[in-house]
Amino acid sequence: MKLTIERTALLTALNHVQGVVERRNTIPILSNIQIEAGTGSLAMTATDLDIAVVEKIPAKVSQGGATTVPAHTLYEIVRKLQDGAEIEFSYTGNDQRLTLRAGRSTFALSCLPKEDFPVMVAGDLPHGFAVPAEELRRLIDKTRFAISTEETRYYLNGIYVHAATSGGVPVLRAVATDGHRLARVETPLPQGAAGMPGVIVPRKTVAELRKLIDATSSAVQVSMSDTKIRFAFDDVALVSKLIDGTFPEYERVIPQNNDKVMEVDSRSFAEAVDRVATISSEKSRAVKLSLDKDRLVLSATSPDQGSASEEITVGFGSGALEIGFNARYLLDITQQIEGDNARFLLNDAASPTIVRDATDEGALYVLMPMRV
Repeated sequence: MKLTIERTALLTALNHVQGVVERRNTIPILSNIQIEAGTGSLAMTATDLDIAVVEKIPAKVSQGGATTVPAHTLYEIVRKLQDGAEIEFSYTGNDQRLTLRAGRSTFALSCLPKEDFPVMVAGDLPHGFAVPAEELRRLIDKTRFAISTEETRYYLNGIYVHAATSGGVPVLRAVATDGHRLARVETPLPQGAAGMPGVIVPRKTVAELRKLIDATSSAVQVSMSDTKIRFAFDDVALVSKLIDGTFPEYERVIPQNNDKVMEVDSRSFAEAVDRVATISSEKSRAVKLSLDKDRLVLSATSPDQGSASEEITVGFGSGALEIGFNARYLLDITQQIEGDNARFLLNDAASPTIVRDATDEGALYVLMPMRV
C-alpha cells in the first residue's frame, strides 16, 4: 500500500472513527482501525463489536492495500503534525509496520493483519427512509440529555425512535427518559418510515452519530431491522446493534390535566435557578418554586451552606403554588428551549410538570417534582 493524503481531511475522518474505539481493550485488534486504500480514496473502519463506522476520504493512491493500525496513536500523530501537511503512507506487509512520513517526520506503526479485524455485518435492513441532517440533529440534541445512565435499566440507555401520530398527523418521534425527566421530540414522518419498528438506539451510538452529522447538510439515509440500524450520508456509514428491550409506555407519565400555566423568560429563569442552586446541597440539588399570581420566588436551603432566594416576574394567572425540582434537571430542560419563553404546565406539588418551548411545538418535556 502506498498513498498520499492531506492532513486536515485525514484528521477529520480519524476524529470521527476513533471515538468508537474503546481506550481499554482485552482484544488487541479492537484497539486498531482498518485502513484500506482503493482507487482515489482511503477507507477507514472502526468497531467495538456493537458499532462500526466506515468513512472514505480522497487520497492519491499509487498502490492499493489494507492493514490495521492503532487508532488513538495514529490520531495523536496526525493531530500533532503541521496544518496543511501532506502525509505519505507506505506498507509492504513484510515487517507488519506502516510508515508515515510528513515533512521531516517519520513514524513506523506496528500493524495487525486485516484478516483478524472483525467485520460487522448489517444483514437485511428492510425498513428505510431519509431524514434531513438538521432534523436528526434536533431530535438528538433535544432528547439525549434525558438518556438514563443506570445500567440495570438498560432499556432506558438510549433514545426510543418510532412512528406515531400527533393530533392526527403522522410523526417520527424520539423519546428519552431516566425516570426523573422525559424528553419527547417529533418531526414529520419521512416517506417510507410508516412501517418501521420502534427501536432503542444506544447512548454511545447516539453520541457517535451526532459527531458524524455535525457539519453535513446532506439527508441521512436510515435503514433498520429489529436488531440493527444503519445511518449513511456522504462517504460515511455507521452500523449499530439496537438495545434488545422494551421501552416503557411513556405516554402514561405525561399528565393530561395540568391547567396551571406559567410563562417565563427562559434565559432569565435558567440564570436565576443556577444562582440559587449554588446554595443547595450537592446530594439533593433541590430548588423550590413559590408561585403567586405573576411572581415567582426561587429558593434553596442547605444545612451547611445557608440559604438563597431570588424573585422574578412571570405570567401566572392561578393562585399560590409551591413545588420543588432538582436544579440540574430543571437547567437541562430549560437549556433545550430555543425561544424566549418557556411554558410550564403545572398541577400540584406532587404531580409531574410539563415544560414546552413556545417556538417548537414538536418538543415536550416532563419533569418529576421533589420534596423540598
